[in-house]
Amino acid sequence: MLIRPETTGDHESIREILIAAFANHPYSHQTEHLIVEGLRAGDALLVSLVAEVDGRVVGQIAFSRVEIGGKDCGWLGLGPIAVLPSHQRQGIGKALVNEGLSAIRSLGAKGCVLVGDPAYYPRFGFRNNPALQMEGVPPEVLFCLPLDGDVPEGTVTHHPAFFVGH
Repeated sequence: MLIRPETTGDHESIREILIAAFANHPYSHQTEHLIVEGLRAGDALLVSLVAEVDGRVVGQIAFSRVEIGGKDCGWLGLGPIAVLPSHQRQGIGKALVNEGLSAIRSLGAKGCVLVGDPAYYPRFGFRNNPALQMEGVPPEVLFCLPLDGDVPEGTVTHHPAFFVGH
């Protein structure tokens, strides 16, 4: 498996992965492919890595800036992340998260937030924190990982691309 930055040649594969991975997801509006395309179009996709197996792109992870309490605190949001259903449960998602966190650390990110599965993300050090809220998101699925300093306090707001189709 190779984890590498996305290239323009990966865009269609990424779209297909996001559509397939979220097709039956209970908490999805099935707009993840539109989110990534909107982040790209808005020059807001700070880190996008793909996982390649046997020359085929089978997974992707995205990071973009978030505001907390109405200001840029140097934190990034993780998401979406997706792996083709045929390649899930093989460590690809774990590799994408680990490489992605390494990449945002090297960019100087102060922390990372995500909305995700409580059974999955704590293994990477993500925790719930009452200092952070997100409109319409239950606190048990809002996670943060401080990378440099304290957790800011306030409401987490993502790029407008996250609200397409809502």
